[in-house]
Amino acid sequence: MKIAFLGGGNMASALIGGLIARGFEASAMCVIEVDAAARDRLSARYPVQLRAAPDAATRACDTLVLAVKPQDMRAALGSLGADVGGMLVISIAAGLRLETLSRWTGGHRRIVRCMPNTPALIGMGISGLYALPEVSREERARAEQVLGAVGEVVWVDAEALLDPVTAVSGSGPAYVFWFIEQLAASGERLGLEPKTALRLALATVRGAAELAAGAAESPAALRERVTSKGGTTEAALKVFAEERMGERLTRAIEAASRRGAALGEALGED
Repeated sequence: MKIAFLGGGNMASALIGGLIARGFEASAMCVIEVDAAARDRLSARYPVQLRAAPDAATRACDTLVLAVKPQDMRAALGSLGADVGGMLVISIAAGLRLETLSRWTGGHRRIVRCMPNTPALIGMGISGLYALPEVSREERARAEQVLGAVGEVVWVDAEALLDPVTAVSGSGPAYVFWFIEQLAASGERLGLEPKTALRLALATVRGAAELAAGAAESPAALRERVTSKGGTTEAALKVFAEERMGERLTRAIEAASRRGAALGEALGED
């Protein structure tokens, strides 16, 4: 596999680093990045090939990762020419639909659309993937290899399901950061020093996530196990129930999913 990255930002850098860490040859990757400062940053970290514009070497790659901002994608693809030839195209651009990408690449159909999230920057991400029917089994495995370099991958059965993937895991880190903020702030209001409250909140969220990830039981079962009748945890959870926190969270995630669908529509307009 020879990979060309269209765009050399944070996510492309994370993918490159993850692939190299898993033994992929840096010389088999090239990055098309118009910004000189971004090229310098990549050059300082990885011995990959760097280009300011597409050339014969980048067009000779068998895999193209689209890693520019969604609003810049059409112009960036224009620099490649309408036809991307025999490449497998992997898009990590949020919101851009497969039919839009196919139209912008001259009807190319071997495209996988992915929704990664920011923990990919430390190799702990998860990506939702969906492929057009024209993508072969080998090419799906190739997409898994690329995105799997920065975390877990899951396939969904319909492209529309990438909107809830975006709402749950793409935007999800922000919800977790918000919860950490609120947990720490509550500790401060109860008299804890700010640094202590934040340390407690961070370690609790990290530890609970690791415990849940490694447990055979469901998160609900784990919650019930630590909720003693008449105890402190039950008192807090009772307030959550009274305030209908679960329903509010569901409405928030539904709003994020709807917004993802609307952005996809808007980005695909000619």
